[in-house]
This record gives sequence, structure tokens and C-alpha cells, in this order.
Amino acid sequence: MPTPSEHTRLFVEARLGERARTAWPQIRQLHVRHRGAFAYVAAELADGERVKLMRLRYTGAVGRRWGFAVYLAGSDRYEDSLLPTGSATGTPAEALDCACQLHLAAADI
Repeated sequence: MPTPSEHTRLFVEARLGERARTAWPQIRQLHVRHRGAFAYVAAELADGERVKLMRLRYTGAVGRRWGFAVYLAGSDRYEDSLLPTGSATGTPAEALDCACQLHLAAADI
């Protein structure tokens, strides 16, 4: 399994941060932790709560297509998932939007 370079990890973190700032105002800060081919993403909300969102899996396509797994709070695990496009891979921004729709938009209802 390929592992992303430091440059790729920083690129993904920057893209995720940009997307969070423009599309998800309830996120104060994103926290991205890398381990091997995976990037684990959590959000710190305006009220200080920290929410696990998703896991990205590096596929070797720099910054373009990452595997997506949503965090399942009830079972405290990540589940490989499809994005709304029907694909199991997508851009980090597409994955963030999907995870935020599931974890943050549902909380606003």
C-alpha cells in the first residue's frame, strides 16, 4: 500500500482546511492525523466539542482520489463508504463534505 509523501500530506491538510473554512462555518479547526496510508480527520467545533469525521486512504494519486471511510460513532470505527457520486474514491473536499453532511448537518436538525 503506497504512503503519501510529506508534501502530499501537507497538500491534503491545506485543501481540507480551505474547504472547512468556506463550506463549514461551525468548524473552528480541523485535526488531521496521519498513519501509514491513512489520514484521520476530526473537527473541533465552535463550542469546543471534537467530532471524528472520516478516514482517507491514499491511493497514490497525488491530491486527487482518496478512499473514503466515514466514522461510525455508535461502534467507534470507520466504515469504507461511497461518496454521493457513487464512487468509493474522491477528492478530500468531496469526502469532507460528505462526512460533514452526515455528522454536522444532522446535528443541526
